[in-house]
Amino acid sequence: MTTHAATNAQVVNDTRSWTQALAQYRQPNPVRSTIEIAATVLPFVFLWAASAAAVLYGEYWGLVLTIPAAGFLVRLFILQHDCGHGTLFAHRRLNDWIGRVLGVITLTPYDYWRRTHAVHHASAGNLDRRGIGDVDTLTVSEYRALSRWGRIRYRLYRHPLIMFGVGPAWLFLCQYRLPFGLMRAGAQPWVSTIATNIGIVLPVAAMIWLVGLVPFLLVQVPITLMAATAGVWLFYVQHQFEDTHWSTADDWSFQHAALHGSSHYDLPLPLRWLSGNIGIHHVHHLAAKIPFYRLPEVLRDYPELKHTSRITLLESLKCVKLVLWDEGDRRLISFREELATR
Repeated sequence: MTTHAATNAQVVNDTRSWTQALAQYRQPNPVRSTIEIAATVLPFVFLWAASAAAVLYGEYWGLVLTIPAAGFLVRLFILQHDCGHGTLFAHRRLNDWIGRVLGVITLTPYDYWRRTHAVHHASAGNLDRRGIGDVDTLTVSEYRALSRWGRIRYRLYRHPLIMFGVGPAWLFLCQYRLPFGLMRAGAQPWVSTIATNIGIVLPVAAMIWLVGLVPFLLVQVPITLMAATAGVWLFYVQHQFEDTHWSTADDWSFQHAALHGSSHYDLPLPLRWLSGNIGIHHVHHLAAKIPFYRLPEVLRDYPELKHTSRITLLESLKCVKLVLWDEGDRRLISFREELATR
């Protein structure tokens, strides 16, 4: 493919040019997409079955297999995510039905999730449009205006044990069972969640009948919880890093917020594969119609994007403490930093 080194600097300085520059990467390859689905579904099914079979016969070492199985479950969610953006295949209906089937496996009602995720893409980094499809984040002034009990509740919500422990379990096991946030948005969220719930019950009942309740729970529960935590962590760190971008609606720009409000989470290659390149999140927000397997092509052709909003795995661990948006310094800060600035 022709490189773009001669025009890269100009494109980076004019964010309006990104839409045109990245349009060439939007075309999915149906053969590649099919291979990616097979390369994710088949190992997941094998690992789940092997783990359950081992436990069924008293070989509890088989529970070790739930760890890679959880990784493949995260990747299944990424495939569902791409279906929601209409990027795995050229036909919308094919994307939608594959996404709905995958939603049964990931415990995520596809049409309901797609609707909230579209809101997230349309408003990421906009201080005046927070609350749907994102991690609740207060500004320093908003936090200081809270009552004592309000501050305690926000501190609890942002505590790592809640954010990455209780929170993911609640999200995938409870919150996704009803269309929370879209209760009055018409029939579609209800149809999506109820149909997904029915779709979940049928294979769960079959698996329990096949291997028994205890082996099923010993295998399925850790896979679900580990994958849920990993998924929430990925979503969190893609927007909750120190130099992320937030602004009021008057100053907000979609492309600027996408480029600077979403991170390039530069993961080691195995984790990059399991997470479906979702760490190249700034490019994904710039052009959500690019299939996940083509995102590395963008970094190859526009190498300066490798350094834009880049954070490493080690650096990302520090993001846990960043909980408040400082409108003066225009960065995320910790509770300790907020206290020091009073």
